[in-house]
Amino acid sequence: MSYFSDPHAWLFALLIFALRICDMSMDTLRVLFVVRGKKLFVWILGFVQSVIFVVAISSVLTGERNYLNILGYATGFATGNIVGMLIENKLAIGHVLVTIISSTRGSSIAERLRASGYAVTEIAGRGKNGTVFELHASVFRRDVDTIETIVLEADPSAFVTAEDVRPVRRGFWRS
Repeated sequence: MSYFSDPHAWLFALLIFALRICDMSMDTLRVLFVVRGKKLFVWILGFVQSVIFVVAISSVLTGERNYLNILGYATGFATGNIVGMLIENKLAIGHVLVTIISSTRGSSIAERLRASGYAVTEIAGRGKNGTVFELHASVFRRDVDTIETIVLEADPSAFVTAEDVRPVRRGFWRS
């Protein structure tokens, strides 16, 4: 247990921690690219991730039982998942279908969205308290915050959801 007082042991555990953060961040992104069908990105990330994984795991499994290395490995794994999610949110890759339900201001919201360059489909619906306006807009994920701002300026009580979609054919996508 003398490794607790050895600065080199701490540095090595920190290196393992950093490798696992990189590895798991890439893994998170790789899984999302698998879902979106991005084969080249999946292949590249899978290759780099597997190299990092082998280096990190071999550092933990060889030699004496160093608890600092195990701790670095486990905390890097857990932290890497969160870092991967943060990176993915910043990249905002993909498309979403935004659904907006407004009981009174549907036409106004649709006009504002169209004026901002978004294609909107309007559907009359019936909610718990009567007629509602249901709006659908297929947009890039990076545009969701802008859409939400436009909607809430027009109707602060509007119900807004977004779900991942994969465009198959045609339609209008704001450039």
